[in-house]
Amino acid sequence: MNDVPTRELPAASPEAQHRALLEVAEAISQHRDLGELFHELSERLHRVVDFEYLNLILHDPAHNVMRLHILESQMPRNTRLGTEFQVGQTPSGWVWETQQPFILDDLEKETPFAALLQNMRENGVKSVCSLPLTTAQRRLGVMSFGRSTTHQHTESEIAFLQQVARQVAVAVDNVLNFESAQAYQRQLARERDRLRVLLEVNNAVVSQLDLHDLLSAIAATLRRVIHHEYTSLALFDSATNQMRVMALDFPQGKGLIHEEMIVPLDGSIAGKAFRSRQPIVLDRGGMKEFKSPTSRMMQDEGVRSVLSMPLISHNRVLGTISLASLRDAAFQQGDVDLLFQVSDQVAIAVENALAFQEIAVLKNKLAQEKLYLEDEIRSEMNFDEIVGEGASLRAVLKQVETVAPTDSTVLITGETGTGKELIARAIHNLSPRRERTFVKVNCAAIPTGLLESELFGHERGAFTGAIAQRIGRFELAHGGTIFLDEVGDIPLELQPKLLRVLQEQEFERLGSTQTTRVDVRLVAATNRDLSEMVAARTFRSDLYYRLRVFPLLMPPLRDRQEDIPALVRYFVEKHARRMNRMVETIPAETLDLLVRYPWPGNIRELENLIERAVIVSPGPVLRVPLAELKPPSEPVGENLTLRAAERDHILRALEATNWVLAGPRGAAARLGMKRTTLQSKMRKLGVVKSRQG
Repeated sequence: MNDVPTRELPAASPEAQHRALLEVAEAISQHRDLGELFHELSERLHRVVDFEYLNLILHDPAHNVMRLHILESQMPRNTRLGTEFQVGQTPSGWVWETQQPFILDDLEKETPFAALLQNMRENGVKSVCSLPLTTAQRRLGVMSFGRSTTHQHTESEIAFLQQVARQVAVAVDNVLNFESAQAYQRQLARERDRLRVLLEVNNAVVSQLDLHDLLSAIAATLRRVIHHEYTSLALFDSATNQMRVMALDFPQGKGLIHEEMIVPLDGSIAGKAFRSRQPIVLDRGGMKEFKSPTSRMMQDEGVRSVLSMPLISHNRVLGTISLASLRDAAFQQGDVDLLFQVSDQVAIAVENALAFQEIAVLKNKLAQEKLYLEDEIRSEMNFDEIVGEGASLRAVLKQVETVAPTDSTVLITGETGTGKELIARAIHNLSPRRERTFVKVNCAAIPTGLLESELFGHERGAFTGAIAQRIGRFELAHGGTIFLDEVGDIPLELQPKLLRVLQEQEFERLGSTQTTRVDVRLVAATNRDLSEMVAARTFRSDLYYRLRVFPLLMPPLRDRQEDIPALVRYFVEKHARRMNRMVETIPAETLDLLVRYPWPGNIRELENLIERAVIVSPGPVLRVPLAELKPPSEPVGENLTLRAAERDHILRALEATNWVLAGPRGAAARLGMKRTTLQSKMRKLGVVKSRQG
């Protein structure tokens, strides 16, 4: 036994007791932990009260027992914290029930509760004073003071201790309420976390159609509230009457269990959950009862706890979702309840994913059939609004077919009016981006000061007049193609920003520090010689080479004479239909002159001329204002006469066909006229085959 003081303190004065009560109040205000509070109370009360042990016994209403909660003692003790006493068999229970103090000056005297008092004697207690701890709302328990000597408790001393007990009761009630509130907050936090898990699982369900991505998202979400290292999704295959591991998340695994493994219904944990339609929770002992290869492999992986849940949708079991842990007894009833709720959502997601896979298979099949049929009915070159069959144009279109499926930057060069925009659209329409936007920007038509805002957008207030945010053409073209026409007119100071968006696919709007990322394919066009501009330092060399990944040169119309008749007919039909005119005939001599004209304005000049011709043609015959066909730089006296030009054109056609007039490969067909019309013109123009021919 420890040394115990045998000297009693003299009776405390009222002033000392008052100071002690103030100190008790101060201690109560500073502590929320009952252990710390009673330790400090013990030290402070020792100055005015003689005792060797102080305890706190609280009533447990759930079991109607008195439980030892706190024990501050200078004496040896055999009683452990948490020891429970029946209410009707102990002094503390009597005090709690009667709300009267229990005073025993000498434990050697005969009293009730002999068994408990004998235990107190064995612990060296000779006298005790037990006081009820009660607030206005409830009875909490008992606080007891004990001594190793007999002691005559005076009324003044008991009154003082009752005052202490009343203050301590308030403190104990506050602490219990605080602990209850904390426990409730923890419970609410758990409920909040579980509801958040259900929400995140729901988000994964509606956003993921791939089973692997779905399981990864669910596993990451569940790990925040349920400790586990292993998550798997096994689906039933009616053809084999077995399950297959379709998705697995087991970063710490040894590789024994893997995706595509067969899970038999007999002898497997998941199989039992599937057949019983009930969750299965197992520890190591329970796992040993399952003899399937997959169950043995899980044990070999070091798994010690398993929770397997059936996936049921529309009263049909699709498979199972299983969690496993390398810890013993890892799963509690709350985990089972949560996974049960999660499994309902996962079952819906799995059903949707399986349906999506079936649709995708059918879609791919139909797409292949569509491509096959299109190949059957499609001509070798089929480009909307691109007219012509000449060798130079066919060579360009072949290049278009080659580069279109890639995402490479294309630089289209050529004279004004050669159809560079049509080629850019053809590249887009033949690319994987055909379903997204094709955005055209004519860099020469936008003032230099506004071009950056036009391309990249601006924030409100970025410059005078910027009264609202505006997104630029690059953002509009996200996922599609942007066509920069007349790219040579982009000012030098803007070229680094264009180079960056080409290389990094990112930029900042004017007035913004936030980087915007885009996925855009660039097709550029120019009628200027960019290499000369690079030499003159009016165009950046790095941008030039970045644009010139795939250069494509458009031939001028003068190098496509064989395409001019088809272009003329196309434009006549186009504008006649728009103007509601009936133009049925194009004079052969007119067509011949149109073929021989050098067309400095290229296709654009030709179309404008044909549009004017349709306007001024009152009847079914096209009347072309041929007087306009004079190259501006060529003197009028040097022009060929219409008669000489027509005669020369017919001679060249005859020589090219070896003077065969009729038939699909004859000169008449080549000139776009009837055989009788050609013979009449030959007689009129004096065209005869020489004897040497």
